[in-house]
Amino acid sequence: MVTTLFDRIWDAHVVACLPGGAGLVAIDRVLLHERTGAAALNALRDTGRTVADPGRVFAMMDHIVDTLPGRTDRTLMPGGQAFITETRAAARAAGIRLFDVDDPAQGIMHVVSPELGIVLPGLTLIAPDSHTCTQGALGALAWGIGSSEAEHAMATGTLRLTRPKAMRVTFTGTPAPGVTAKDMMLSLIAAHGAGGGAGHVVEFAGPAVTALDMEARMTLCNMATEFSAFAGLIAPDDVTFAWLKGRRYAPQGADWDAALAQWQTLRSADDAAFDAEITLDAASIAPMVSWGTSPQASVAVSGNVPADAGQAMLDYMALAAGAPLIGTPIDAAFIGSCTNARLSDLRRAAALLKGRHVAPGIRAICVPGSSAVRRAAEAEGLDRVFVDAGFEWRMSGCSMCFFAGGESFAEGSRVISSTNRNFESRQGLRVKTHIASPETVAASAIAGAIADARELAHG
Repeated sequence: MVTTLFDRIWDAHVVACLPGGAGLVAIDRVLLHERTGAAALNALRDTGRTVADPGRVFAMMDHIVDTLPGRTDRTLMPGGQAFITETRAAARAAGIRLFDVDDPAQGIMHVVSPELGIVLPGLTLIAPDSHTCTQGALGALAWGIGSSEAEHAMATGTLRLTRPKAMRVTFTGTPAPGVTAKDMMLSLIAAHGAGGGAGHVVEFAGPAVTALDMEARMTLCNMATEFSAFAGLIAPDDVTFAWLKGRRYAPQGADWDAALAQWQTLRSADDAAFDAEITLDAASIAPMVSWGTSPQASVAVSGNVPADAGQAMLDYMALAAGAPLIGTPIDAAFIGSCTNARLSDLRRAAALLKGRHVAPGIRAICVPGSSAVRRAAEAEGLDRVFVDAGFEWRMSGCSMCFFAGGESFAEGSRVISSTNRNFESRQGLRVKTHIASPETVAASAIAGAIADARELAHG
């Protein structure tokens, strides 16, 4: 039978076929965070059940924890400290690995898991967070679940799932200079809609994908959930294997050799049939920026708000149909999140910021995706570049990717952000969020308005 990469992973994990086309699927890794981790672990305890294999479960302090320097368990979110202390107690009682507030490996779970080799090619990995699909960049089947599903997976090592369909999104050609994985994904969603991947596991393929480094591949898969996909996948290759070798939880020695031999088989057959196919020419993609309140409401940064834009989005975003986006004044700029806060993201933004300063009155914040990213950036002097340019340099965490940690941008302000979602009030009450690449965020912070980073790079 001709198979896709998804088929290979699925078939290797089906414990039993259930009525109605569902399967009982083995789960290799479970990740938890402090926003829901204590609830899942305590609910499991209250039913008299235990975590079947604590070595497969990892907990992270990332969603609610403050990112201000000198942070403690205290948070700006009312009652937030309880989420942290209760998750700590529940994780310790369950015997699972906890990356605590002050742990050198702490960070956003979808950044830390690949950093440490927790996620590996061919594994199934779940977490109560929709951006778990980020980790499909390493050739794993990774998806977001709810707390009750986390309980079931921890207790039994399995989940009941209806088998998704398979879609392949192929990016042909070579992206122009200044075009990033973020732009590729926003272009896909703008062209095919925020629901374009619904019910499918999306495999990203093609020369423009295989040319990406690992961190850019993570950005691509991160936004599969904004495409409504069940998960995103990229076949593992030499780039993947080089990334993983020597990481803390990756196989070592003879185990590495055996794992590598198996991982090299994880790819779709040349003549595999997908339920749906989409092809985009990466050479035709420009740097993108969102104008509305859905990722699909995005256009080239040098373009205009669509003439047929919905009035509700226009009213919320305080924009006019047909108006150019470049030159739209902003109040704040944010570089962070599990989408674009890895070391390569910070390097690219810092290259534009060096020797420059954010415009007067602009609040600019940089939150590294993990404590390891923060240390590496500081070792390279990137923190000084950000600070000298007028950015706040923070500790690692989800921060103002979403309005849940007690901190937000000023009510009604306009923010350009390297995050993944631009829904109404996502970053604060009536905040207007434009999502874009770190380069576009940096260039816009300097200009005090939405700007094209290519012009700054050439200036």
